[in-house]
Amino acid sequence: MSSVLIIEDEAALASALAILMRRIGCAATTVASATLGLQHLQKSRPDLVVLDIGLPDQNGLETLATIRAGQPDLPVLIVTAHGNLQNAVEARKRGASGYLVKPLDLGELERTVRALLRSAEPAPAPAPAAAPAASQGAPLLIGSSAAMQPAFAAIAHACSSDAPVLITGPTGIGKSLTARVIHLHSARHQAPFVSLSCASLPETLLEAELFGHEKGAFTGAIQTRIGHVERAAGGTLFLDEIGELPPAVQVKLLRFVEEKTFVRVGGREDLRVDLRIIAATNQDLPALVAGKRFREDLLYRLRVLEVKLPPLADRRSDIPGLAGYLLAGIAAGRPLTLSHDAAQLLQQYDWPGNVRELRNVLERAAATCQGTSILATHLGPELQGGVTTAAPGSFANLDHALAAWLDERLRTVHDYDTLLDELEQRVLGLLLPRYEHKPTYLARALNMNRATLRKRLRGRDDPDSPADLDTP
Repeated sequence: MSSVLIIEDEAALASALAILMRRIGCAATTVASATLGLQHLQKSRPDLVVLDIGLPDQNGLETLATIRAGQPDLPVLIVTAHGNLQNAVEARKRGASGYLVKPLDLGELERTVRALLRSAEPAPAPAPAAAPAASQGAPLLIGSSAAMQPAFAAIAHACSSDAPVLITGPTGIGKSLTARVIHLHSARHQAPFVSLSCASLPETLLEAELFGHEKGAFTGAIQTRIGHVERAAGGTLFLDEIGELPPAVQVKLLRFVEEKTFVRVGGREDLRVDLRIIAATNQDLPALVAGKRFREDLLYRLRVLEVKLPPLADRRSDIPGLAGYLLAGIAAGRPLTLSHDAAQLLQQYDWPGNVRELRNVLERAAATCQGTSILATHLGPELQGGVTTAAPGSFANLDHALAAWLDERLRTVHDYDTLLDELEQRVLGLLLPRYEHKPTYLARALNMNRATLRKRLRGRDDPDSPADLDTP
């Protein structure tokens, strides 16, 4: 029978974890602090440790480092209620065997525990406790939503590996930023990070930019020039919009990925460069492969590890924190905060342009806001009445539209009954088409008095009043 040590200070969760371990045939021991857990490990070695990050006496990541120092091969599964990128990366760097975010999915937890108990492989070697100097002040991916947890876990794996990475996700979601985060937390962080957009240049120039060219290789090549591949030697080459890579260049890139050798344009000598490739795309590469527009073998070579970034609309709970982070950079020392209504409106919008669009909206709001608090009115017309997907039960868009209508009407109308009559006519005008323009159907469906409804409908200015179209 396998033994599992559970270091978790939430009594209810610790008990539930113990029950699950016993259900899958393991003996479970629970302790509520890092101190008690480390004392237990001095007396006996379990087959698995389940370790919470938020312990009362010590951060779980520090406890993990202590465990690794004494028992480097002991599988340790990290669980946390604070599922952000920093925790995921640090857990991986310090040698965590697995990483799960609360609330725990019992099916996923059971699969992870069984896999760790079956695995005979040693845990990943921990990195030094101190972060490398190059990562100090490194760019951050803000958020802790459930939709981001698979991406954070994938990024953490990518940071501790040297394999090629493919980052996928919609335009404006932060693929370039993700590539930089991976580089700055990798073993290559002290070497160059070189970026090239595959859609920004025509095919002839793209090949020369990527691999360099010899003097006289083409008209205008007055001297030998090294390409992005050589510039990134020892570091990371980031190829953005990889789906736009022309077929001829795909062939040469495939050879480089497989053999680490290439030839400059117009050259004859094979050159060798050691680097890591991170590629990104907003396209469906398997679909491009099916359409013979992208090489299948190149896709496999680039997608050794994959980071899938969800659209901003799938992680609405992250938007206030993300907006606050962006505002801190946009405002340049000026104390700007979001009002409650503004934050609510940001969370209700669909964000087709994702984080890039959010930044643009906040830059405009900061430019138009004269005070210290950004209001809903500062966020622009597309958020005030544009295409949005409001949270269930929320009518913020209606409230804003009604407020704008009242502002307009109150310039000339100062009688409440008149305003109410106008509003009623608008409501009836929207209701009638839903009931085949038949007042009888409308009255029956909404439990209204039919004579009263007809009277109100005759007050409409429309000469083709639906009251006259209501035939039994």
